[in-house]
Amino acid sequence: MTDVGIRVGQGFDVHRYSDDPERTLVLGGVRFDQERGLHGHSDADLVAHVCIEALLAAAGLPDIGQLFSDTDPTWANADSIDLLRRAAEAVRRAGWDPVNVSCTVVVDSPKLAPHREAMQDRLGTAAGAPVTVTGRRSEGLGALGRREGIAAWAVALVSRRPGDPHPPNPDAPDASGPDAPGVGDSGAGAADAPNPDTARTAVPDSGSAGAEAPGAAVPDSGSAGAADSGMGVSESL
Repeated sequence: MTDVGIRVGQGFDVHRYSDDPERTLVLGGVRFDQERGLHGHSDADLVAHVCIEALLAAAGLPDIGQLFSDTDPTWANADSIDLLRRAAEAVRRAGWDPVNVSCTVVVDSPKLAPHREAMQDRLGTAAGAPVTVTGRRSEGLGALGRREGIAAWAVALVSRRPGDPHPPNPDAPDASGPDAPGVGDSGAGAADAPNPDTARTAVPDSGSAGAEAPGAAVPDSGSAGAADSGMGVSESL
């Protein structure tokens, strides 16, 4: 089979809302201070998480749960934009360059349109490639319609680095290890530790997040607990 030098990956994530009143909602690196936050080990930015999953899948690397385990205290309250930067560097070390990422978020509130540009800018800077974000309403269906949580999907395209004679390395360095990129050693400009204050603050908007997603499946767990499936539909980062 001919190797065309491009690969596609898909990511999915869903987080339930947190019972902690101190949790802040973070989507695509943008903080919505007046909105109820999501449950998760990190800052629970599921928009960044699905971008990570899609890029890792496209490069054939371990998923987000393996790179940034939710049982590892290192990633407690981690800035997910920083995690995206680390994951993108791991993709490059494996011989692939991110080309673009497309993300769809199913959420009724807050309205994403006024903050889409800020989200895309932060995500794109971390990924090193254009990232587009689209908001969709739940139309009142299932757990999302009952506002028990938020779900998101992403698709990423990666290409083999031009002029690179070597095949991609599936055993690229673990993005979570001591040589992890994105924190002071890759030139990506990340801080030495996750800093939630680096995320932008957005003024919440109670409006809808767009039109119905054509053909989008809306998870219906019947309970808030079941909606919290996290990365890889297993654990919540």
